[in-house]
Amino acid sequence: MRLMFLAALLLPLPAAAFTAQNGMTAVQTGPSEITVIHEVRRGDTAYWCAAGDFAQRAMGLPGRTPLWRASPKPRRAGHGIVFTLDPAKAAPGAGLSQFGSGPRDGSIPLGMAVGSFCRSEWPFWNH
Repeated sequence: MRLMFLAALLLPLPAAAFTAQNGMTAVQTGPSEITVIHEVRRGDTAYWCAAGDFAQRAMGLPGRTPLWRASPKPRRAGHGIVFTLDPAKAAPGAGLSQFGSGPRDGSIPLGMAVGSFCRSEWPFWNH
């Protein structure tokens, strides 16, 4: 019994889940990685919202911090999307196109991800 308890202490703890403004779930899966869990009938911008909201509210990062998509396109059916704060881990050609000024590297600032793509939906289970 004691051995099982000690073994359980050695197992990695699951990352704390975060519910974004739009009801999606995001978790930190690496030092600079945020995974947004798959949800049926959600567009890519909803995933950007959840990742940006997590980075701002759970990680405490400022709105000007750039965010990249780390998962290559297209997203496989039933899979979430991994985002990164590290430009070296960005998936080539998987970012969003922006018009006007700003970086052309596929990143968007967290503030833009939240301000442009977060729409509160209540109740969350009516998607």
